[in-house]
Amino acid sequence: MSRIGNKAIKVPSGVKVEIKDGVVAVAGSKEKLAMPVPPRIAVALNEDAVHVTRKDESRTSNAMQGLARSLINNMIIGVTKGFRKDLQIIGVGYRAQLAGSKLTLSLGYSHPVEYQVPQGIKMTIVEGVKIAIEGADKQLVGEVAATIRRFRPPEPYKGKGIRYADEQITMKEGKTVGK
Repeated sequence: MSRIGNKAIKVPSGVKVEIKDGVVAVAGSKEKLAMPVPPRIAVALNEDAVHVTRKDESRTSNAMQGLARSLINNMIIGVTKGFRKDLQIIGVGYRAQLAGSKLTLSLGYSHPVEYQVPQGIKMTIVEGVKIAIEGADKQLVGEVAATIRRFRPPEPYKGKGIRYADEQITMKEGKTVGK
């Protein structure tokens, strides 16, 4: 029995939830998101709560119930509050610039790294070394942050690279010269 999947999702005021043709659509003040419902799951809307139930008692249905409930809950949070990831660039000469929807990163390579910011993502850069990624879709915000981090992951000797703001990097000791 799924503990998370059985919990009802409260729908805050100002959020509109529609369930039609196997698709759950959530609209709020920030954005509108939609998600197809997994085949073994049923979603029902009662007054101010969304209930996710399974159609059978299989193990897969149990897992899908918890997954569907979490995804719908994330959509409701996304259209009301939104999600945010912060990245930090560490290294001499490492910089970021934003021109329209194109992010240009100087990361010590022989060429600048360019990244096209996807629609639905708002990006801000502070002091050229801090990147804030915001959006309503939790999966998209996390994927954009992970993609940018992959351009130059932090290295373990000096810690140079792109890291999450709250990430701790374990530093290695360098080679020592023996006598």
